[in-house]
Amino acid sequence: TGIKKKDTKETIELFMEAIKESLIKGKNVYLRGFGSFIIKKRAKKTGRIISKNITIIIPEHFIPSFRPAKPFMDKVKKNVKK
Repeated sequence: TGIKKKDTKETIELFMEAIKESLIKGKNVYLRGFGSFIIKKRAKKTGRIISKNITIIIPEHFIPSFRPAKPFMDKVKKNVKK
């Protein structure tokens, strides 16, 4: 591509940092044709620590997630074979 590896790495790292900052602020990031980096809400639930035989409550929380765009998923399904 004619672009130095160092410059490419720096650009990608800055891009990923921008995505992380947006998600930390609660804003989703949409990349047309590629997918969406989104914040998902996990409901409160009961969990168990088996080694101590106790039940704990896991509070509601938010997690980052990636949802691929349909055209991207279709191309992967069509071209990747095991």
